[in-house]
Amino acid sequence: MQRPSKLRSVTLLALAEVLALALWFSASAVVPALKAEAGLAPMQAALFTSAVAVGFVVGTFASALLALADRVPPKWLFAISALIAAAANLAILMLPPNGHGVVLCRFVTGVCMAGIYPVGMKMASTWARNDAKGGIKGDMGFLIGLLVGALTLGSALPHLFNGLGGVDWRLTIKLASAAAVLGAVIVLMVDLGPNRAPAPPFRPGAALTAFRDPALRLANFGYFGHMWELYAMWAWIGVYLAASFKMSGVENPTRWAAFATFAVVGAGALGSLIGGLIADRAGRTFLTIAAMTLSGAAAAGIGIFYGGPPALIVVVAVVWGFSIVADSAQFSSCVIELAPAGYTGTMLTVQTCVGFTLTLVTIHLVPMLADAIGWRWSFAFLSLGPALGVLAMLRLRDHPDALKLAGGRR
Repeated sequence: MQRPSKLRSVTLLALAEVLALALWFSASAVVPALKAEAGLAPMQAALFTSAVAVGFVVGTFASALLALADRVPPKWLFAISALIAAAANLAILMLPPNGHGVVLCRFVTGVCMAGIYPVGMKMASTWARNDAKGGIKGDMGFLIGLLVGALTLGSALPHLFNGLGGVDWRLTIKLASAAAVLGAVIVLMVDLGPNRAPAPPFRPGAALTAFRDPALRLANFGYFGHMWELYAMWAWIGVYLAASFKMSGVENPTRWAAFATFAVVGAGALGSLIGGLIADRAGRTFLTIAAMTLSGAAAAGIGIFYGGPPALIVVVAVVWGFSIVADSAQFSSCVIELAPAGYTGTMLTVQTCVGFTLTLVTIHLVPMLADAIGWRWSFAFLSLGPALGVLAMLRLRDHPDALKLAGGRR
């Protein structure tokens, strides 16, 4: 009976996560339409998207301090967060598109995402097979990779919509809110697996364990290096490719760049799944080191192909998109396997809080560098993140606690 229940629960959980996080994904899809209809200034358009990320950072910080992800039943935390976020998103339709109220609604939506994304990973981890004997039966990396892969595909879809000519922003807002409500209903039907710990007592300093414990600290530093690169690449690769296509003489470069960006970001979904399978068999540090080495090299070297044959730079970008996500779920898997009993959700929340805070820095640095030196080499500095991440994971690989990872496969 366990296998059907596991398959059903993990499938429903992945579906609920994608539906609920449609509220986040939809921001990228509606901004072009809002600019055209409401005449949004560049700053207002940026706030429409970035307010969600800021809200997520604030929400994860508060959740980590209160250990909500471990002290509140996860299904209910997920469902309530999704319902509040859906209401905040729907309220946008009753407000002027260029007013401050819209930004506040997006901020509230971001805060609620803290009760969805890390909580979903914790729920998935309860179904992971134990692998104490060192066989190849453990599937923690694949399960978390499945969730991250689904979310990556959801992140790619707005670029496809834009390539096809954009969408009616009001309909998108309504559909995203309806999807989140449906996600809240579905998650209540998800069963938790056998790997559950009782809710821990409230400890104000519990979140600091993420940095006090040496192995956890190294796993988090690896993740921070990964996040330094990821969202800045996702945010600007479309603009980068459009500029490259224009230099190459491509007609309608913006439209073709939108299709290419869908392929680049979408490749990360496949990377996440394959990365999970490899990590479960060859080891977490092995996979993360390999993936960051490849993605860091792509960040440093993609400028070589800028303005050249469009097919060539798209291939390089797709390889980058594949490798930049292949390791993402494995940092979370490391934290799950290294976290103190009962505090898995809190450790995941701390990890995502700091990681997304870093993305707010690099997302803004890329266009500043592009203004200063041009787009060709504007991504090169992102390679610093994976370089430092590789060093952290090499150190974790040598740490005794690394034997807790993937059934002893470091």
